[in-house]
Amino acid sequence: MANEFPQVVTIAGTDSGGGAGVMADLKTLQARHVFGQAVIVAVTAQNTLGVQDFMALPTKLIDEQFASLAADLKPRACKTGMLADAEHVHAVVENLKKVDFGPLIVDPVMIAKGGAALLAADAIQTVREELVPLATLVTPNLPEAVALTDRPIESTADMIEAAKLIQQLGAKNVMIKGGHGDNPELASDFVLLADGSHFWLSAPRIATKRTHGTGDTLSACIAAELAKGADLSIAIETGKAFVAAAIKATIQVGHGHGPLNHWVTPSTEVSRDDH
Repeated sequence: MANEFPQVVTIAGTDSGGGAGVMADLKTLQARHVFGQAVIVAVTAQNTLGVQDFMALPTKLIDEQFASLAADLKPRACKTGMLADAEHVHAVVENLKKVDFGPLIVDPVMIAKGGAALLAADAIQTVREELVPLATLVTPNLPEAVALTDRPIESTADMIEAAKLIQQLGAKNVMIKGGHGDNPELASDFVLLADGSHFWLSAPRIATKRTHGTGDTLSACIAAELAKGADLSIAIETGKAFVAAAIKATIQVGHGHGPLNHWVTPSTEVSRDDH
């Protein structure tokens, strides 16, 4: 039967350097044994040293990509990444309302590892008001969570409060990633689920600048596990474990913020704390 194989759509921008964006998403999906598809929102000129330029595609072409996938394929989950500006966020939102691509993972990409803005400042409100309410899961890092809540995050208590505020925006589930935190030993993420339950996921912090594409890889892995039928909390744990392993098993590519190793199997070093 056609379309029985698990499929996931990534809705994002490209990375010509191969480490992040749609490229990282498709590598992750392949590694997790699902069939990856893409709606390209923007094209970047990018390497491990930074983003030199980017151009968002005409929204008509975005509409046509959505329609093309919906006419033939059957995604069981989808994720968003770089969406460029308010116009393109809105275009993606309108298309997501028309199709059934399964659970939606929103990775609210705002700034590249090298510091380049990947989302126009005036688009944050559009993400907050239009995209987040559609999300099955939102996965902001600490700077993105600050932007979404307009509040500083300086402690674990602040992370918990930020998750609650983002959930109040309409997201069913929230994962605040702690990779930008100041704990030298652990990178800890806080997960708040729709039923009010919550837990922390921690992995040993690795001293490396080869972390380009971590957010993309995490959200893509979670989408892949959902497409295969996993429970959300298990999918999140697998995503964390996959990223932890992909950072640890470094590969030497580029002179800046290098990419992850997408050939890995999930790490066993990730711990969960439900308190």
